[in-house]
Parts: sequence; C-alpha cells; structure tokens
Amino acid sequence: MKLVDVAPDGRAFNIEDGILRARYRHGVEKPVLMNPGEVYELKVDVHATSQYFAPGHRIRIEVSSSSFPRYERNLNTGGRNYDETVPVVAENTVHHSARHPSYILLPVVP
Repeated sequence: MKLVDVAPDGRAFNIEDGILRARYRHGVEKPVLMNPGEVYELKVDVHATSQYFAPGHRIRIEVSSSSFPRYERNLNTGGRNYDETVPVVAENTVHHSARHPSYILLPVVP
C-alpha cells in the first residue's frame, strides 16, 4: 500500500509505503493462504510519517499485490516465490461497505 500526495496538476508524490504478504497476516510463524471470494481484514503498516498537504492537493492510496523490485516479488501462486517462474494475475478488492468497512488512519496535527 502506498500513501501518495497528488497535486492539482496531477503530479503524484510518493510519501510512504508498506507491505504485507497476506499469507503472513497472522504472523510469519503461521502462513495461511487466502481463499478466492472470501473477505479478509488486512492491516498494512505504512510506518510513521509527517506530511503537509497543500490546499488543492489530494491524498491517494494505491493498493497492489506487488512492488517489485522494491520488495521481494510475488507471483500470487501461494508457492515459493524464489524459485517459481509462472505468475498468476491477482485481483484485489478493497471493500468499503457497512459490513466490510475500510479505513486509513491519518492523524491530523494542528
């Protein structure tokens, strides 16, 4: 997940990013694969930062299943990423309903 500052002219500035390999959402000691069609709560730590958003700027969140080469590649197979060669296209859905709310915690400093 990436936190981005978008200027009124469309230029985008990366502020901070974080990553979570979903199979380790319960900890690195206990890998658990996800099932297609099920909804999961994922908490991605984008780390502490401080940013001034000027008037007219927008806050954008980018969600992806990979950020290679910044982070280790993810072929979305559930297998061992280091020796696989055939990737699978991932479909990511961010839910934002009353039943499955999503949020981003961005504290405001006066």
